[in-house]
Amino acid sequence: MHDLMDRPVIVQSDLLVLLDERKPDAKQAREKLVLFMDAVRRAGAIHTYRMTPLTLWNAAATGISADDIVGWLTAYSRYELPFQAEARIRKLVGRYGKLWLSNDSDSLILHGDEMIMDELSGLASIMDHVSVRLTRGSWKLNEECRGSLKQELTRLGYPVIDLAGYHAGEALEVELRKRTLRDRLFELRDYQQSAVEHFYKEGTVQGGSGVIVLPCGAGKTIVGIAALARLGRATLILTSNSTSVKQWKDELLDKTSLQDSDVGQYCGTLKQVRPVTVATYNILTHRKSKDMPFTHMKLFTERDWGLIIYDEVHLLPAPVFRMTADIQATRRLGLTATLVREDGCAEDVYSLIGPKQFDMQWKTAEASSHIAAVSCTEIKVPLHKNMSALYAQASARAKLRMAAENPEKYAIVKQLLQEHEGKPTLIIGQYLNQLNELSAKLQVPLLTGEVPQQERQKLYDRFKKGDLSVLIVSKVANFAVDLPDAAVAIQLSGSFGSRQEEAQRIGRLLRPKSGNNQAWFYTIVTDQTKETEFAMKRQLFMLEQGYHYERVSVPCDEDKHEEAAAL
Repeated sequence: MHDLMDRPVIVQSDLLVLLDERKPDAKQAREKLVLFMDAVRRAGAIHTYRMTPLTLWNAAATGISADDIVGWLTAYSRYELPFQAEARIRKLVGRYGKLWLSNDSDSLILHGDEMIMDELSGLASIMDHVSVRLTRGSWKLNEECRGSLKQELTRLGYPVIDLAGYHAGEALEVELRKRTLRDRLFELRDYQQSAVEHFYKEGTVQGGSGVIVLPCGAGKTIVGIAALARLGRATLILTSNSTSVKQWKDELLDKTSLQDSDVGQYCGTLKQVRPVTVATYNILTHRKSKDMPFTHMKLFTERDWGLIIYDEVHLLPAPVFRMTADIQATRRLGLTATLVREDGCAEDVYSLIGPKQFDMQWKTAEASSHIAAVSCTEIKVPLHKNMSALYAQASARAKLRMAAENPEKYAIVKQLLQEHEGKPTLIIGQYLNQLNELSAKLQVPLLTGEVPQQERQKLYDRFKKGDLSVLIVSKVANFAVDLPDAAVAIQLSGSFGSRQEEAQRIGRLLRPKSGNNQAWFYTIVTDQTKETEFAMKRQLFMLEQGYHYERVSVPCDEDKHEEAAAL
């Protein structure tokens, strides 16, 4: 370790932590910080992180102690650790494991440290769930409150470990294949096997439910399939779109002993309920009007499911959260590349699905060549000269859209396509007018949510076969789209400051590549506009994972104005 002033971390008493990436040990410090805190902003070389009760409890769930956290912060801190910060860390981490649920003689019991139980006894929102105080440290609870109680305790700052157990569910004979139907050898990678074991944890403190976090392209679907085979129980799989439903079914048939008649698809016109059923979140949340009940929520109870898998768990809509609160006796597995939720509902993922059980850092996967190495570049372009006056008078929302649809970006797209000619490339954007215009000018197919599923699949197939080297995609390609051979992505515009979306779009490139295993991500933003502020926020998750954005500024050039206008 270097002299004190060369240390990269400054810890504030409010649990905000500053990381100076110019200091010698910044990389090593960041690898520790991301284990128990979230990135919140970046200003130049200074990255700001925040510890929250949720980040600390997720860390505790993976075996990290308060001593570990305090030790790491002390080792990398430029100044003495504030007393208030250390006390808060020890208090929050110390609460983990002090409350737990059990099932005794078919009664749900809340157990806990007597001092904490005394604190809870003064909270009406908790006592409404209590039927009998058995002792000072154990209370009998009302029936069917398992999920709602966990939500409320988490909200109040008291994490509870759920040891109330699970019903087995309908038995299912299933094994992983040693050779796939495509005649390839198949075995779990070490980290995939480890993720399954961390989730399963039969008979241990928190086995049976929780979230597995793996980088895009590292095989989250494989982990889900392996967990299903490990349990051998009827399984409901929920995912983000109908393309993903088909992918799950294809992978299940390819890599397990399940037959076509064992796997149902529940989306669109297909309503198949089978021992393994794959459905979309959209169909579960469908209803004829906002005053009517959800038409398909009965799927949760149509079979005796032993496992429910939530693919892209960070996308869970509120109605699915509410239904999940009622099925806490069923094992639940969440899969995601990032637990970031822009709506602040990460607490619900923690309380209703379970804590983070396994988390693999993206750079760790890259170092082992499990995913491609991606170089990220932010290209700043000037606002087109014909838009300057309108931009100055526009509303905040209109300014963002004008910056996003800046025609100066088109010349950069053309230049990048020439630079990476022949490489499979995705051009991704938010605004359909912009994408339609670019599609017409470049004579490149555009894939949006309006494209029928059959035609969409043909485009995917052409892209994967190499018959189509460039594809323009809207937000429909953010999640669970199987484009394994994409090597270049060009982002024209995005959803405000969504860290989640940035990670998912870069994730489209991460499947391992033949040769040098290299991929390129470009994000084009309009300089000196609101778009640059949102771009900084979008990049936070990737920066937290150890990625670096090279920044390039394109000077104002009259010739390029004319080229952009012509394109």
